[in-house]
Amino acid sequence: MSDQEPQVDVEAATDASVQEAEAAVQGDIDVARIAAERDDYLQALKRLQADFENYKKRIIKQQTEHLERAAEGLVEKLLPVLDTFDLAIAHGGDGLEQVQGQLMAALEKEGLERLDAVGKPFDPNEHEAVAHEEGDGDDGPVVSEVMRTGYRFKGKLLRPAMVKVKG
Repeated sequence: MSDQEPQVDVEAATDASVQEAEAAVQGDIDVARIAAERDDYLQALKRLQADFENYKKRIIKQQTEHLERAAEGLVEKLLPVLDTFDLAIAHGGDGLEQVQGQLMAALEKEGLERLDAVGKPFDPNEHEAVAHEEGDGDDGPVVSEVMRTGYRFKGKLLRPAMVKVKG
């Protein structure tokens, strides 16, 4: 029996070292699995952050476009007021030039631009011809009179000018 006791100790020691080795291998597998999970979570976080940044940019762009459309709508509603000023001044409305000038100055700061068409070549993109008169025909049609002023807002045509064309 004494011969068997050392064998039991060797077998027990071998079993213990095998279990330790298995535990170490299992620990290495767990570390690799955890590292892979960490990398997956990190990639998901980066995608989420990028998606959120894109969302913020899109919302800011939409809000800016909304504000610009609102400003454009207000300016369009004020065009008849400007037309009334033009008519009143043309019919001798004294003192209105200053009020009209202040209103135009405020609207120009916001991006409104008056189309000055008299004497310029007729452009169907900016002018609406409502009358025609004969001309010398040398240079093509030219705007001879403006019936209703045209306007651009931030580079976009709001309303074409109603004009009389010569030639």
